Amino acid sequence: MLSIIAIPGFVLILTVFTLPDSPRWLATKGRFDEAGRVLNMLHEKTEVAEEELAEIKETLKVKQAGWHLFKANKNVRRAVFLGVLLQAMQQFTGFNVIMYYSPKILGLAGFSSTEDQMIGTVLNGLTFTLATFIAIVMVDKSGRKPALKIGFCVMAVAMAVVGVCMTMLEGGNAPAFVPYLAAIMTMVMIAGFAMSAGPIVWVLCSEIQPLKSREFGVACSTMTNWITCAIVGATFLSLIDALGSACTFWLYAGINVLFIFLTFAYVPETKNVSLEEIEKNLMSGKKLRDIGC
Repeated sequence: MLSIIAIPGFVLILTVFTLPDSPRWLATKGRFDEAGRVLNMLHEKTEVAEEELAEIKETLKVKQAGWHLFKANKNVRRAVFLGVLLQAMQQFTGFNVIMYYSPKILGLAGFSSTEDQMIGTVLNGLTFTLATFIAIVMVDKSGRKPALKIGFCVMAVAMAVVGVCMTMLEGGNAPAFVPYLAAIMTMVMIAGFAMSAGPIVWVLCSEIQPLKSREFGVACSTMTNWITCAIVGATFLSLIDALGSACTFWLYAGINVLFIFLTFAYVPETKNVSLEEIEKNLMSGKKLRDIGC
């Protein structure tokens, strides 16, 4: 199983050499002609490529002063706080619990054979990939905030139902459909994440940070993502030992309910709002949930 994983890694090593350098990186080195050629490869119209190169040149004039602004400006601190909160919310949904421990969870649900557990794990990964396309459609049509609220609701319900299934299975004499219901609910949970918090949190984290402190803000939120990811992965089995499998899933269901309220309270809707307008609203002191208005 581990050897098979090496195949796409090897393909990636080979194909990465065919990728062009980033136009922005080339521009930072003063290689504007090369940056222009890469942009022309990416866009059908030369005019669009020229406009983007001009925008890159303008943004390069803005010097990053993230740490200084973080210390000096409370509005910058608010933006960094929101980015950190969003990434923590993304990880504490429990999604990575499902992905990291799919065989373990399926085993708890009654699928004892290794073959059944591996099939279930593959189906979970396929569900994640396909459900991401829902986010691609929703993010610019319905907006970021509605997708997050729907996603957290779906994940809360799915986790709660899995907890109920675990209670029935641990009690013995559970109906034959219960293991299948538990497995289906893990896929529903994954779909809820893939259509909402998975991709949309990354979009929001890049939109809410002021230009002069964007690198610092995104770095803080990304660091939070990996720290909380490690916490979730390291504590799941301990939680099962301490609380039992049913209570562990109910705990994650409750956390997702909390995230619905946090979305209402703090998360802005940034659909069709320019980055400049978001920054203007933030720096004027508007509430975080209103900076996209």
